[in-house]
Amino acid sequence: MKSLYLTEEHELFRSSLRSFLEKEAIPHIDQWEEDRRIPKDIWHKMGQMGFLGLGYPTQYGGSELDFFYDVIFTEEISRCFSGGFAIVQMVVQYMSGPYLLKYGSDRLKEKYLPGIISGDLISCIGISEPSAGSDVQNIKTTARKEGDYYVVNGSKTFITNAVYGDFIVTVVKTDPDAGPAGVSLLVIDRHAEGVTATKLKKLGWHASDTAELAFDNVKVPAENLIGEEGQGFYYLMGGLQLERLIGAIAGYSASELAVSHALNYMKDRHAFGRPLTKFQVLRHRLAQLSSEIESVKQFVLYCSKMHDIGEYVVKECSMAKLLATELSDKTMTQCLQFFGGYGYIEEYKIARMFRDSRIGTIGGGSSEIMREIISKMVIDDVVYQEANIPMEDVSSQNGSNGINELVVNIQASAVKASPLGSTLKFDFGAEKLLIDGTGETNTVSTDDRDAACTVEVSMADFKSLIKGQLNPMSAMMSGKLKINGDMGVAMKLQSLFA
Repeated sequence: MKSLYLTEEHELFRSSLRSFLEKEAIPHIDQWEEDRRIPKDIWHKMGQMGFLGLGYPTQYGGSELDFFYDVIFTEEISRCFSGGFAIVQMVVQYMSGPYLLKYGSDRLKEKYLPGIISGDLISCIGISEPSAGSDVQNIKTTARKEGDYYVVNGSKTFITNAVYGDFIVTVVKTDPDAGPAGVSLLVIDRHAEGVTATKLKKLGWHASDTAELAFDNVKVPAENLIGEEGQGFYYLMGGLQLERLIGAIAGYSASELAVSHALNYMKDRHAFGRPLTKFQVLRHRLAQLSSEIESVKQFVLYCSKMHDIGEYVVKECSMAKLLATELSDKTMTQCLQFFGGYGYIEEYKIARMFRDSRIGTIGGGSSEIMREIISKMVIDDVVYQEANIPMEDVSSQNGSNGINELVVNIQASAVKASPLGSTLKFDFGAEKLLIDGTGETNTVSTDDRDAACTVEVSMADFKSLIKGQLNPMSAMMSGKLKINGDMGVAMKLQSLFA
């Protein structure tokens, strides 16, 4: 099918990458699966060829290419008959590295990004714990500030690259009593004193390592904090969309490979005097699979385009991940059936693909979590927003004209609402907005005086409230609104912006 998204340059890149993988990776996959380890020099070779860091800035060695180069990269590494091979760089490039790129200090970027782009460093993302997977805000690993260091204690599990890697983008609780607002991200050296890793035996992904991590009074320099303390939960909520999109791309690409691989076998395999491809029931099954894969692929590519132009598509990425990984499981099961008894033999690649596919509906948010996210958005009208813009950035972007325009716009809606019976102030940092509801109607001004209730919020999120794109109650629960003073006044926000 002709692509609406790919150019000739994209296809030239695909051709070059595929040739590299056919020469340097695919001939060795079986041995790497047997050894349960991939030699690190393959990543260095990929870095030298310019296959890593495709969307990263050139100042760190990246190529600053559009996202469809990453789509092609993910498609091609997912066609090597080894999910374990593919997941290593998927974790580095799309699941851990982006937090450094988007939120890390210049020092952290300079220290780590060149290495993951050259292939000399392997990173991992430490989120899941024995008692908390997708429930990120309830993690138990703590980071206590002591002078110029954080002291980290706790554990992580199901961490890809945890033995093999060089550093961990680690989710920690810097304030155990603050819920999601107490979550932060720290870069922890994999080989720092007090860090231990225990490799886990897995059903699939044999070429990669997955491990439990333990942190015993690990001293981490305070400068290894990614972004702001207490903002880690919100950073993750944005980053997980990319992770899920990458999982969706890998899901349909592996499905395409499985169908192609099965079809080649079926053309040569005969039963009752004719090839398997001549049996109607098998032909129709292949036709159905091919149709479903192509349909899901086109939807995932649409989501990729939305991501490429900077849209925050939580619902679509959740749908893409759900559909593509569930379809991958279905495809592998049916393709293994085409092989009959041989499909159950380890020497046949379809057996490995069957095992490797199974994690897709679990990792990066299970299918059940995806369905709940989609349900909230479709049924409960929940709207998810990206991490808040820092207050100083908001103030400089809006200026006095912006706040004056807001006063005019919000006055129109505030006057229609029932009087608050109190005063409510919005604190945007440099700018303030006051709603006085003590009279017969609500009045709006930029007066900076004491109010019964003060709400700290970014200008971007405030505008989303006005437009109805952000639910006030959800915003309070997620920490996008910080309430000081009379909570009863804050509870009337819902009626004010209805």
